Amino acid sequence: MQTAIQQLVTCALTDPIVDGIEEKIADWTHIPKENGEAIQVLRYQYQEKYEAHFDYFHDKNNQALGGHRIATVLMYLSDVEFGGETVFPSATTDQPKDSTWSDCARRGVAVKPRKGDAILFFNLHPDATPDPSSLHTGCPVIRGEKWSATKWLHVGNFDQPSFKTSGGSSCYDASDHCVEWAAAGECERNPEFMLGAGNFPGKCRKSCKACTPTTQFSK
Repeated sequence: MQTAIQQLVTCALTDPIVDGIEEKIADWTHIPKENGEAIQVLRYQYQEKYEAHFDYFHDKNNQALGGHRIATVLMYLSDVEFGGETVFPSATTDQPKDSTWSDCARRGVAVKPRKGDAILFFNLHPDATPDPSSLHTGCPVIRGEKWSATKWLHVGNFDQPSFKTSGGSSCYDASDHCVEWAAAGECERNPEFMLGAGNFPGKCRKSCKACTPTTQFSK
């Protein structure tokens, strides 16, 4: 469960700063910009956290645009006085930790949020199967405030459907965060991204109630 405040950055085509960040991520990861979702900015305040989760998908509907999330780039936009570490609890590599680490970060491999730093990790094995060791969590902020930005990168072009849902329906969500985004008002704030415009299909038509899922019945 995520308890932070979030905002999508959907102006890559018009903002040179955002576009520059997108270009650097593409160069770093060797994954085309077209394979990425919009950057998501998050603000964590006291005791806010992100529970342990995977960035790859467990269902077919969320793979409708671009397939699985192959990689994640997490950018730290602020320093945090204490807490707010990113932890990979399944990692077995030993990492010495002193009193400057929060209790949440005691096990597994942990990264402290430092303004200007970024981490890259892959969610799939080289054979494109999900990698369970990519499990990660955002520790609670104990002192201060944490700002971060996340960029999810897919196996294929995120703007083009890789398949249709059962029965050929085009009423689906292309991200497992669509329900959260819709509840936060993104359908109204970012209609082009959420609902679509022109040839762009929109990422969260189902959660924004812009369509009605269809069900096929066998005869």
